[in-house]
Amino acid sequence: MADRQKLVYDWNLIGESEPLTDKRVLLDDETLRDGLQSPTVSDPAIEDKIQLLHLMEELGIQMLDIGLPGAGPRAYADTLAPNCAARTAIQDIEPIWDIADKTGVTIDAATFLGSSMIRQYVENWTMDDLLRKTEEAVTYGIKRGLPVMYVTEDTTRAFPETIKRLYTTAINCGARHIVLTDTVGHATPAGVRALVRFVVDEVVRPSGEEILISWHGHNDRGLSVINSLAAVQAGADVIHGCALGIGERVGNTPMDQVLVNLKLIGAIDQDLIKLKDYCEVASRACRVVIPPGYPVFGSDAFRTATGVHAAAVIKAFRKGETELANTVYSGVPSHLFGLEQIIDIGPMSGRSNVIFWLEKRGIQPAEDRVTAIYEKAKKSDRLLMTEEVLEAIDVSSLHEKPNVI
Repeated sequence: MADRQKLVYDWNLIGESEPLTDKRVLLDDETLRDGLQSPTVSDPAIEDKIQLLHLMEELGIQMLDIGLPGAGPRAYADTLAPNCAARTAIQDIEPIWDIADKTGVTIDAATFLGSSMIRQYVENWTMDDLLRKTEEAVTYGIKRGLPVMYVTEDTTRAFPETIKRLYTTAINCGARHIVLTDTVGHATPAGVRALVRFVVDEVVRPSGEEILISWHGHNDRGLSVINSLAAVQAGADVIHGCALGIGERVGNTPMDQVLVNLKLIGAIDQDLIKLKDYCEVASRACRVVIPPGYPVFGSDAFRTATGVHAAAVIKAFRKGETELANTVYSGVPSHLFGLEQIIDIGPMSGRSNVIFWLEKRGIQPAEDRVTAIYEKAKKSDRLLMTEEVLEAIDVSSLHEKPNVI
C-alpha cells in the first residue's frame, strides 16, 4: 500500500495527551461468568467453554473469569481456570479454594462488594459492615493461599472516602489486584479518568505496593469501549470484557471490540485472525445472534452495494492493493481480522458493482449481461440474491462455469 501517512491524516492523534501505545494492556475475559448473567443467553456446554478458552489463549487474553462456583453445582463443576467470582463471604471463597486444591491450579478469588451509597441504603449496610466484610473475606482468602482480586461494585457512583477506605483495607489485608466497576454503565470517559486517577493517587501510590488495577465496564449508555480505553489512559492495567458484549441488561464491554481498537491504535500486536472464530463460537454456544451491523463481525460490516462507495473500493482493487481497498471506505482494515470487502448489487448500485460481482465469480461481464442485472437491481427494493443475479442473465447460456459464492 502507498505510504499511509501521505493518504490518511489521523485526527485521533491530535490533542491525545495520554496515548496507549506505550502502555502494556492486559485483558480479563468474563464471557463465561459475567456474560452468562444475560437473561437471554444460554449457559454453554463444557466442550464449548473449553473451545472458547483455547480461543482466548490464541488471542493473547491473559486472564479469565469463568465462574462463580458458590452459585451452584453446575457452576462449581465447570470452573477450571485462573479467577473466580465470589461475594465477600467465606462460603463463596471456600469453593474456590477447594477447586484450586483439587486441580493444583492457582485461582484468584475475585471477591466483590457493593460500595455506592445507593446500594448501602437499599441493603441497610453501614460503612463498618463493608469494612468488616472486606477484612474478613480478603484475610480468609490470603490465609487459604488464594491471590485475592478485590472488587467494589458500582464504584463509579461511590463516594471518594468510601472508595479510599475499602481499597486501602483490602490492600492492607493482602489484596494485590483491585477492580473498579461501572456496574450499571453510569460512567462517561471523563468520569472514568477522574476515578482511576483518584485511586492511583489516593490508594495505590500511598500503599507502596505493586497493585494491578482492573477496569470492569457495562454498556448501558453505549460507552463501554471508550470508557475502557479511558481507564487505561488514566492508569488502569487490565480491561475486562465479554465476547460480543453479552451480560446483564444491555451487556458488558465487548471484548472483541476492545481487541480491535487496541490493535488499531498499536497498543497490542498479537494476531487477531481467530477473533472471528471467537465471536462465532460464543454466538453459537450462548445462543446469541450477531446483528448484521455489529462492528467488524456482523455480516454487513464490510459489505456495500452503494455505487459511489463500491466504486472507490473497486478502483483500489484494480490498483492491486488489497490493503488500500480494505481501508478506502472502512475505518477497520478487514484483512487484519481474516475478513474481506464484499461488493453486492442493489437499487443504489452502479454498473461497476455489477462488473466486479461478475468478475469475482469468473463470469465475463458482457454488456448485455451487465445491463440485464443493472436494470433488475434498479427495480428492486433490496439487494439482489445470488440466484436473482444469475436469473437475470440466464446462467444456463453461460459458457463459463460461475464461481457462485
